[in-house]
Amino acid sequence: MPNFIMTHHAELTQGLAAIGLALTPEQIALLEGYLGLLAKWNQTYNLTAIREQERMVSYHLLDSLTLVPHLAGGTRLLDVGSGGGMPGIPAAIARPDLQVVVLDANHKKTTFLRQAVIELKLPNVEVITDRVEAYQPAQKFDRITSRAFSELAEFVKLSRHLLADGGQFVAMKGVYPYEEIAQLPEDFAVSEVLPLVVPGLDAERHLVRVVAK
Repeated sequence: MPNFIMTHHAELTQGLAAIGLALTPEQIALLEGYLGLLAKWNQTYNLTAIREQERMVSYHLLDSLTLVPHLAGGTRLLDVGSGGGMPGIPAAIARPDLQVVVLDANHKKTTFLRQAVIELKLPNVEVITDRVEAYQPAQKFDRITSRAFSELAEFVKLSRHLLADGGQFVAMKGVYPYEEIAQLPEDFAVSEVLPLVVPGLDAERHLVRVVAK
């Protein structure tokens, strides 16, 4: 074991380099600010089962940020079942040009999300408290993501009315979801499944891109 303790900042900056994301010092500071808020509110609101900040860097920040390189071409992102804001808030910080809606039916979680958006001053993030199947925005989304909302088929069925023409689902999964892919609605298809490497996380991660046939 190394005879030093890596700071959160060093772990984050080294992780960003490993992912290939070049962020400004201001963006890194926002990510660290978000992590601090998440850890603070988690003591009361039970936003995540991961309670140690040193684990939150890899499990939440870096895991969420592996999505960002795969959002190219998108302008509006919906994060379904966002919970504590993953991956929507880190993605919004990394891509300030992206309009992000973080949606969750849990009022306590969206209370936290609204406070985080205010304190971090994130003008490109909108927080919605609603069930995804009931949500009816004025404008649809060209990218819809989820990290821990439901199985793939259920995710697509419940949120398909929110996908713009030519849009994509970009679901974040653990092990390769063979069975979930097999159960997709017949009018949707997987265009690619990409393995994701999350620095500091010893677990399989995959991104599944789903499009309408």
